Amino acid sequence: MLGRRGEDLAARFLRREGFKILYRNFRARGGGEVDLVCRDRKLNTLVFLEVKTRTSTDFGRPADAVKADKRQLISRGALAWLRLLDNPDILFRFDIVEVLVGQNGEPQITLIRDAFQLPKPLVW
Repeated sequence: MLGRRGEDLAARFLRREGFKILYRNFRARGGGEVDLVCRDRKLNTLVFLEVKTRTSTDFGRPADAVKADKRQLISRGALAWLRLLDNPDILFRFDIVEVLVGQNGEPQITLIRDAFQLPKPLVW
């Protein structure tokens, strides 16, 4: 429930920031997943986004949970998406949206652009 709420809040935030949401919860056939696939209209860039939602920072920032194995999973999903587009020559990046939902219910949302690059064995 918390994750779904975080994704909804992130999607609304991103639209206000000039992003167009293309797909939610993309799952690639051979493994790989992306929470939100978007287009950054300002930079005309395809963006693969991971949304991390937490109620506190007691165990670190939400983005800290996007470790190497999770980045690998997101990257595989992104490469699958690009293959569906027939390997276009376009700019793309990986962002993370942190959503902190505190006790007062007012969310704090932070966009981390270019949060990571494709891991070494997965080169585009």
